[in-house]
Amino acid sequence: MTRRNFLGAVGLAGVAGCTGRSGGGGGGVPSTSAATARASKSSGQSTTVAILAAGSLQHALQHGLQPAVDVPIEVEAHGSAAVARMIAEGQRDPDIVTVADTALFDEPLSPPWHSVFTSNAVVIAYNPDTEGGTRLAEAGTERWYEPLVEGDVRLGRTDPDQDPLGYRTLFALELASRYYDDASNLTETVLRREQIYPETGLISQFETGSIDAAIAYRNMAVERGYEYIALPGQIDLSSPAYAEEWYSTVSYTLPTGQEIEGGVISYGSTIRKLSDAALAVFDVHTTGDYLADAGFLLRDSFPRYEGDVPAAVREAVGPPGAGESDRRRPPAVALGEMVSDITVLI
Repeated sequence: MTRRNFLGAVGLAGVAGCTGRSGGGGGGVPSTSAATARASKSSGQSTTVAILAAGSLQHALQHGLQPAVDVPIEVEAHGSAAVARMIAEGQRDPDIVTVADTALFDEPLSPPWHSVFTSNAVVIAYNPDTEGGTRLAEAGTERWYEPLVEGDVRLGRTDPDQDPLGYRTLFALELASRYYDDASNLTETVLRREQIYPETGLISQFETGSIDAAIAYRNMAVERGYEYIALPGQIDLSSPAYAEEWYSTVSYTLPTGQEIEGGVISYGSTIRKLSDAALAVFDVHTTGDYLADAGFLLRDSFPRYEGDVPAAVREAVGPPGAGESDRRRPPAVALGEMVSDITVLI
C-alpha cells in the first residue's frame, strides 16, 4: 500500500458525510452535531479547528477524522515531545493538542484536564519484498532480534528526543534483552544513529527502499497495509498487566531533564480553546471508530478523563464506552450543507 506524501500545506476539500454511523462494521463515525451546525453557520462560514498532534496520528486524522466531521480542521503533526515543546515555548497555539504519551501532559504542558482515549503497541513492521524483510519474516515472533543483531536488516526508528515512539523503541529493546535468554544488550547491538527518521515519514521509507523494517507503532503498519511482527505483551508496551512491575523498570531522560518512565502506551488529548467547533471535532477525534480501523487499540474505559474536565466536554463526548444510542445526536444535516477540508502541515 502506498502512502501519499505531503510537502508544505496541502488542502483537501470534499462534501462531508452527513448520515451518521454506518452499519455492519464499515468503520463509519457520526459526522454531525448541534455544535458543528452552530459553528459552521456563524458569519456564513465554517470555523477552522487547529489540531497539533502526534506524528503517528497523522494518517488517521487525514483519512479517518477528516471525512467524519463537518468543521474544517487544520492538522500539524510532529513527534509528541516536539509538539509539547512547541506549545510550551509559544511557537504554536492550537485549539486541540494530542500527544502519544500522557506523561507530556504532566510536564511541560500541564493542561488543567485531558482525555486518555486510545492505546497502541510497539511492533516490527517490515517490507516482505526485500531480502531483509524476508529474513525478519522467517525469524518470526520469537527470533526477530537475531537478523537485527547480525546486521542483515536495514532498520528505521525515530528520535527518542523528539517523540515517544523513539524512547519506547529503547524501552522495548531493553525489555526484550531481559525477556529473551540470548538477547542481551539489544540497544547496543541493534541501534545506530543513521537509523533515525522523522515519525511522520518513517514508514514511507519502505517505499523509497531506504529500509527493510522499522520499529513502529501497530497502527503505522496497519493503516498502510504493511506486514509486521507482533511482539509479546511483556515487550510491546500495550498490556496493563505488565505496567507496574515490568514496564516501569525502564526509563529515558529527555533533553529537558524530564525523566520518562516506561508504561502502557496512552494517547491523550485536550481542548485548549473551548468552542462549539472544537467540541464537535474533539468528540469524534476521541471516540470515533476510525481509531480502531487505523490499528489503534481501544478499551472499554476509553475515553478516560484526568483533571478538571469542563461540563461541556463531558456532555459532548458522553461516558466511557458509550455506544451511539447512548450519545445525544441531533438529526443529520442535509447533504451538501457543509463542506469539510483538512490542511496537513509537515
